[in-house]
Amino acid sequence: MTLLGTRPLTQRDAFNQTLLELMDEDPRVVAVLAVIGHSRLAEAGSLERHPGRVVDVGIREQTQIGVAGGLALEGLRPIVHGYAPFLIERPFEQIKLSLTHQGLGAVLVSVGGSYDASKEGRTHLSPEDVSLVSTLPGWEVHAPTTGAEVVDVLRSVVPGTGSAYIRLSGPEATQSLVEAPGTVTELQRGGNGSPTVLALGPAIEPTLRAAEGLDVTVLGTITPNPIDAAGLRAGLSGHDLLLVEPWLAGTSTSRVADVLADRPMRYHAHGVTDPEMSHYGSPAEHAAFHGLDEPGIRHRIEEVLAISKIGCGGLHR
Repeated sequence: MTLLGTRPLTQRDAFNQTLLELMDEDPRVVAVLAVIGHSRLAEAGSLERHPGRVVDVGIREQTQIGVAGGLALEGLRPIVHGYAPFLIERPFEQIKLSLTHQGLGAVLVSVGGSYDASKEGRTHLSPEDVSLVSTLPGWEVHAPTTGAEVVDVLRSVVPGTGSAYIRLSGPEATQSLVEAPGTVTELQRGGNGSPTVLALGPAIEPTLRAAEGLDVTVLGTITPNPIDAAGLRAGLSGHDLLLVEPWLAGTSTSRVADVLADRPMRYHAHGVTDPEMSHYGSPAEHAAFHGLDEPGIRHRIEEVLAISKIGCGGLHR
């Protein structure tokens, strides 16, 4: 894949270029924007090569989803792009009614993650987005960590007709650590009965570094919904499971618990716990505040290790 100018191939670069390639290959593919992303698609060449297939509705996010529903009704494959709070939270009712209720498929691709645009304030923060999308039936959720994973995810979901939410965020991982989208990959094996740590999306790399030298099994996936049940069950060790997710803490707990309903388990959630910060700060400062940097994750793993030594008394199936 050719780089855009001289920039490294970030997740957004990979999205823009892969979208152009998909538009070249599939006449159904239409990009739907609400201003955000317009200049980047122009830079990638999408506007020049496919001027009628990039629809920019202006700063009207609810309309953006309604237009996507109309395009899907006509047999097209809308790829809808924007910042997470404007793509998911603001037009959630339209996602629910214009797409899900009518049985229409679309691919929503966000940027910003939980706090990538933290200096813009609460309007640009969206740690609740994965939770919201996961309440809707039939939606896949992917949180790639590298540009290469963005390409893999897009090429796995766009040719179909279903609905998928792809959450782009930074910082970029140094390498892809999962085998493929939709799978749970074992990254570190602990001893017999040791706790399991399941890291999701961008939390995978810092979690693996944080767990170095600790007696825990570390699993990773970039697809929190639906969770890879077979991979999770195969990799699980012990009776304590810590979920590290870079969005609202506890978002994935119920789905994981459903998969492991026949096993006595203790679940520990670690993620964003207080979105209402009044001091905007940098993304790194937000990660540290929520304990989602390496020291914070390691501290949480050590807490779970201490709890696991107590034993399994009182665990519920």
